[in-house]
Amino acid sequence: MSSKHQKRLLELSINGEVYELAAGCQETLLEVLRNRLGLTGTKEGCGTGECGSCTVLLEGEPVLACLLLAVDCENKKIETIEGQSLEGRMTPVQEAFLEKGAVQCGFCTPGMVMASTALLKRNPDPTEEDVKESLEGHLCRCTGYNKIMESVLHAAKSYPEKD
Repeated sequence: MSSKHQKRLLELSINGEVYELAAGCQETLLEVLRNRLGLTGTKEGCGTGECGSCTVLLEGEPVLACLLLAVDCENKKIETIEGQSLEGRMTPVQEAFLEKGAVQCGFCTPGMVMASTALLKRNPDPTEEDVKESLEGHLCRCTGYNKIMESVLHAAKSYPEKD
């Protein structure tokens, strides 16, 4: 069997649960999340790291799941949009996106929420420039970004995790 098709047994920690699966050495985290585990909240917009729709948190930092090999994620904490609820409720970031009208078609929203969550965890009082920088590389065809910026700044006012 060529190395391209070899599989390796992995333990992946996703949203606080451990999953054991055999993954191909060239299989991306995005492919594993969507196709193998049914976690379809993480979107594939481009597959080349250009749009940000596949953003997840790896050890608390935003990464592009379409560019990251699943085998490189073993023994690391992975968070997806499905793991963002707070005791069954939306997070302040999710609530702000709805309240401020930042959700249009919703395709880019999971990636934007994940990047915004990472920003607010490391900087609970961001400036507009901080928000712009954290959302670089995230493409949205519907909102024009103003509502997204407004949402993140609004969420910062009530964000519970100030680590």
